[in-house]
Amino acid sequence: MRIVDTYPSFPINPTIESLRNYYHQYPEIFDYYFSRHCTDNNERLAKAIDKYSMDKHSIKIVYNQIGSLIKNVVQIYEKKYQLSFPVDINLIVGAYGSNAYTNRKFIPDITFAMERLTHEKDPLQVIIAHEFGHVAHNIISDQHNIDWTTMQWEHPYVWLLQEGAATHFSRQILPGLHPSIYFSYKSDGSRWLEFARKHHTELITRFWHDVMKEKTSNEIFKEWFSINGGKTFGYTRLAYYIADCMFQDFVTQEGEISTLLLWKDKTYYQKVNNWFNQMIKR
Repeated sequence: MRIVDTYPSFPINPTIESLRNYYHQYPEIFDYYFSRHCTDNNERLAKAIDKYSMDKHSIKIVYNQIGSLIKNVVQIYEKKYQLSFPVDINLIVGAYGSNAYTNRKFIPDITFAMERLTHEKDPLQVIIAHEFGHVAHNIISDQHNIDWTTMQWEHPYVWLLQEGAATHFSRQILPGLHPSIYFSYKSDGSRWLEFARKHHTELITRFWHDVMKEKTSNEIFKEWFSINGGKTFGYTRLAYYIADCMFQDFVTQEGEISTLLLWKDKTYYQKVNNWFNQMIKR
């Protein structure tokens, strides 16, 4: 594991020009960030500059602790799952796009955008464990000889397994925290989880109908998985709750490793359809 620390290069008094110079120092990281996780224009950067002045203290606190928290999470993964992580961990200050993400490698690198992260220890640890959960899922799948060339990366059912796995791992690595933290990555996310639980069947039904109505992958991703979605119910990323429900049901039926490897199964998509049918009929 290599930590790519870009924070020392972040300008003390940011301007659009100095931000562009910062991005140019790490072209691979920021080209990917702006292509998939944040709008790239001067208007966006100007708004980000206004926010930095309010958030610089929080960003500094995140930066001062994230390295040790990453090492702690990795040590727990190594002990519990006998995994090592041959990846880059990028620490950046972004322009208020995504907070954390993995890239599109089979064994992906992780990027943490520190301006979008809380400095509270427990939620920060959870989002770290969640992102490493994505990598762990792929490493375990690779160890079991998955054929990556057959993966339908843009299918919502693949995203459900990915997010269900990452949420599961974060709960295994950091057990005993308030249940909402594993979804919201905040200390005050209780209302989100209360809403999801109260509208359990309605959420599952609506998600499945969106898939069956053949909405585009982009539409489904934005509404159900993105921090910029949530127009239907007023809460973002509600698919994470659905993903966790599905994953835990499969763990109960098939066990942890078999559930992690479900996307190897040629009948995976039918199994997910069957699960949705069972949930809707309850």
